[in-house]
Amino acid sequence: MNAANNKKRILDVLLITVGSALYALGFDMFLRPYDITGGGLSGLAMIVAELTGFNAIGTMSLIANIPLFLIGWKRLGRFFFLGSLLGMLVVSVGIDVLVFLPAVQTEPLLAGVFGGVITGFGLGLVFLRGASTGGIDILARLVRQRSRRFPIGKIMLAIDCVIVVLNGIVFEDVNKALYSAVALYIMSVVMDGVIYGRNDSGVFLIISEKYREIADEIDRKLDRGATLLPATGAYTNQPKTVILCAVKEAQVGQLQRLVTELDPEAFLIVQKAHQILGEGFGRYSDNSL
Repeated sequence: MNAANNKKRILDVLLITVGSALYALGFDMFLRPYDITGGGLSGLAMIVAELTGFNAIGTMSLIANIPLFLIGWKRLGRFFFLGSLLGMLVVSVGIDVLVFLPAVQTEPLLAGVFGGVITGFGLGLVFLRGASTGGIDILARLVRQRSRRFPIGKIMLAIDCVIVVLNGIVFEDVNKALYSAVALYIMSVVMDGVIYGRNDSGVFLIISEKYREIADEIDRKLDRGATLLPATGAYTNQPKTVILCAVKEAQVGQLQRLVTELDPEAFLIVQKAHQILGEGFGRYSDNSL
């Protein structure tokens, strides 16, 4: 294994560990003290703890993870298994160890908000490195492989809705269920932001008589390619040329200025692209999120 791969693996281990520790910290300091579920197996374990009086939530999560890890090993590969095993162990041990830290004294709603931010950010770091913390995370990743249309945070949110309902039933408090729903939604948004935020791009459709000049300037100033699409104006029935161009999010403003400076009358359609694959962007992988 070369030096670059060694550095990548070290960074993987570091971020998986930090992300998992953040999840455990957010769970113990913000969610658990107010009976707000963090979703996943830890949320189910919290419900079981309320029913049985056995409060070792981390230990219960670890035991419940065993069959899911067997599924993950077969379907998602060696690195996912090892990385997720690390994440699951850090979360499980961290939840039981960090329970001794004092809970943040605040309103339950604020606890749900900040707990969702911290746990979502932690999970996002773990998923970004191609691993998980086990449990529902593994199920969500398997679903994501079959249906690429749905971000992984939203998949987990759908699964966790059932846990939110159970939380309200077991604790006999609809407010706790609602706080849990807020925390889980914020968690999913933050997690998707960490995972997909850096991949956001802009797709432009540009209609201009100066299409050749604009296309040349896109190549020269932005170092991006453009595709010229033949079209016909519906009203004039005259041939036109449409420029199709994709750029990174940081270049969206640059391209808008470039086009309007060259042709103030140009017609622009700008769409936000969740993911673009190809030269200059990303590459497809079966294990990508």
